[in-house]
Amino acid sequence: MSKVVERFLNYVSFDTASDANSPIQPSTALQLEFGKVLAAEILAMGLKDAHMDEWGYVYATLPATTAKKIPVIGLIAHMDVVADVQSRDIKPQFFRDYDGNDLVLNKEQGIIMSPKEYPELLRYVGQDIITTDGTTLLGADDKAGIAEILTAVEYLLAHPEIEHGTIKLAFTPDEEIARGTAKFDVAKYGADFAYTLDGGAVGGIEYETFNAASAKITVKGKNIHPGASKNKMKNALLMAMEFNAMLPASDRPVHTEGYEGFYHLTELQGVPEQATLKYIIRDHSKLKFTARKERIQAITAYLNGVYGGAFTLDLADSYYNMEEQIEPVMHIVETARQAMRELGIEPVTMPVRGGTDGARLSYMGLPCPNLFTGGHNAHGTFEYVPIQSMEKAVQVILKIIELYSQ
Repeated sequence: MSKVVERFLNYVSFDTASDANSPIQPSTALQLEFGKVLAAEILAMGLKDAHMDEWGYVYATLPATTAKKIPVIGLIAHMDVVADVQSRDIKPQFFRDYDGNDLVLNKEQGIIMSPKEYPELLRYVGQDIITTDGTTLLGADDKAGIAEILTAVEYLLAHPEIEHGTIKLAFTPDEEIARGTAKFDVAKYGADFAYTLDGGAVGGIEYETFNAASAKITVKGKNIHPGASKNKMKNALLMAMEFNAMLPASDRPVHTEGYEGFYHLTELQGVPEQATLKYIIRDHSKLKFTARKERIQAITAYLNGVYGGAFTLDLADSYYNMEEQIEPVMHIVETARQAMRELGIEPVTMPVRGGTDGARLSYMGLPCPNLFTGGHNAHGTFEYVPIQSMEKAVQVILKIIELYSQ
């Protein structure tokens, strides 16, 4: 069993779900326990400054092996997994030399992963695939990234004759709830730029993300006994549904792809007296992003005119498209592409239909594109990762470091 696989299997045995409803940093003690394990492992590898800080960030430095002036490169991955899907008692299983047929994940429960539904599987015929038993997520997002980074570092430690500059490591909590950089210390980290290892299929390199905002709409109704409610009741639930109906149905995530933005209703709850809607708003284009927020504001104003000020809007930006921060230092993208090509991997550049720690870090002074880890179907019970993809991610990390050391 390769070292990257051994690490990965160990890491996914830890439940590290984050909690969006928790007010603390990190949001769960589960992440602190895993962070302690990582810090201890890195110390044992020989990185003497490895530690976890009070906010749950694990930092470490691989010292340079040459006096040549080489950029300080950062490597970053996140420790948490989503809380929406079972993340305890993960039971990884191997499908060796995949033959292109259906994968029976759980015979007892009749859970099957088929290339008819997931055609990307056919890319990996002849390779070795790790899945779950179909009842939990796997955790490749992003424990594959952590395993790949530390396996690359271990290789460099075992080969001190390889020239390289200073390498900075960081493993972050709470990325899945958009707090992964809330307490990240860029100055302390000290890298000139970094790569997050948090992508998907082999070859992926991403430096464009959504512009993102969140919207919370509180609707104040007036509840009266339904038997005596004519011309009096204001049902907040129905008013909330009216609000949602005024957003274009074509702009929902289920109908969008590529550079297309959306409004995503993430929560609707309440009673006739009061209801709440929560949305995330996304678009790659800053102009379209602004227009989407203006539409939310306009609907709120219109319905307040109809219902006498019953709607309250809380609208806040979350992060911005990292492209404008990456463009001045595109060499970090081009070097990653060159590394892949030299390894026989065709780079695939696509917009991230989401955000990464790198998006926020790029606006904090640390340009940070995103590289593949090999995982597929993140955040669900059909998550999987080919072993060969993880091994290629390790090779890409080492090749990037080599190219900057020449």
